[in-house]
Amino acid sequence: MPTDPPRPEPQGGAAPVEGLATVGLTDGEDPVSVTDVHGTVARFEMTYSAPTNQDLRFGPPWRQRLASLVFLAFGAAMVATVLYGESGASAPSLSRWLAEQDRGRAIGSLGLSVIVLVCAVGTVIRAQMRGLIVRPDGVEARYLLAMGLPRIRRWAWPQVERIIVDDRSVMFELWNGEYERLPEVRDHKGLRDALERVAGTRKIRLTRLSRAPGKPRRREAR
Repeated sequence: MPTDPPRPEPQGGAAPVEGLATVGLTDGEDPVSVTDVHGTVARFEMTYSAPTNQDLRFGPPWRQRLASLVFLAFGAAMVATVLYGESGASAPSLSRWLAEQDRGRAIGSLGLSVIVLVCAVGTVIRAQMRGLIVRPDGVEARYLLAMGLPRIRRWAWPQVERIIVDDRSVMFELWNGEYERLPEVRDHKGLRDALERVAGTRKIRLTRLSRAPGKPRRREAR
């Protein structure tokens, strides 16, 4: 009875790979490798890409900055008015009024207006200190307390058990059962998208609400 000739063993002692297509090969011809087709080492792309190691900054909403911007506009207008009045020829009546008001003063009109403008610039900078910074290792929240005192709080991602988001605010449920509401930001949609990506990457539970509830009490230990 005729029998099939034995198949030649692959060179190098490697075991034959099952399932690879060898259609169109002649007897004794080795299959074409992936590296022969592409001319380089085969590269395989993963479907998952880790987040970039960049800090994402989210500033405060405009309504929290409006007062400081109005103050800045007032300070700039005050300086411009004094400079215009001191020109003399352009506004003689204003120049005489400023000169009469400056008599007996320790600080003249120009010095006082410059001080007001500097204070307004400081107020704008202070108002800009509010907001959030989403870092690769956690979140940094910046608040302003009474008398303009800054406050910074940080949470590492392992501390966050659940992220609660709605159309206006964000809240963290921490590992110890406490809840922390994050400060409001101008780009809330961008913050929400960034936190959703972090939640998917770090396997943190995410809850989407139509409106975030008030800060609940501490959860009782069972």
